[in-house]
Amino acid sequence: MRRLTAILAGTTTLALLGVTYLVTVVQSGPNYCFTSSATGADIGGPFTLVNGVGQTVTDGDVITEPALIYFGYSFCPDVCPIDNARNAQAVDLLALAGHSVTPVFITIDPARDTPEVMGGYVQNFSDKMIGLSGSAAQVKAAADAYRVFYSKADDDPEYYLMNHSVFTYLMMPDTGFTSFFRRDESPQQVADQVACTISAS
Repeated sequence: MRRLTAILAGTTTLALLGVTYLVTVVQSGPNYCFTSSATGADIGGPFTLVNGVGQTVTDGDVITEPALIYFGYSFCPDVCPIDNARNAQAVDLLALAGHSVTPVFITIDPARDTPEVMGGYVQNFSDKMIGLSGSAAQVKAAADAYRVFYSKADDDPEYYLMNHSVFTYLMMPDTGFTSFFRRDESPQQVADQVACTISAS
């Protein structure tokens, strides 16, 4: 009987230790705050682009606080406006919770999206949103750093559409890429995950 009691006690102790370990690892791990796993992803890096008032800026100038970075283009008929609006709403929700986050929109269509065009376009979504353009080479370098795919969808010389990937990236000023958000995540879901990250850092 004593042996059975000792075995049961030992088993219970091991179970409790196991649960404690799992809870600690999961809650302190990099994916605790997120619905999407991106452990070990090599995303983000240095870039040099031009903002809406014609100033050349680097990633260090732009990512001075947590930032939601999205690549698209101003002529985009549906996806980009919806995603930019979602990101702007998430930033507003975060502000209500006391967290300052910058939404950033980087064009993948620099031929039409001049710095001036981007500067005006982002004002439709948020006073905080930063619109970035640049030369074709600068834009490609930034897109490559973030593993963003883009290409022309047709041969129309003026009213062409662009194919492009549609993730939003959470970048932190000290640690860089943290996670990404898919299109189906709501403003509240994005805000909750970003707030969790800020609180945990």
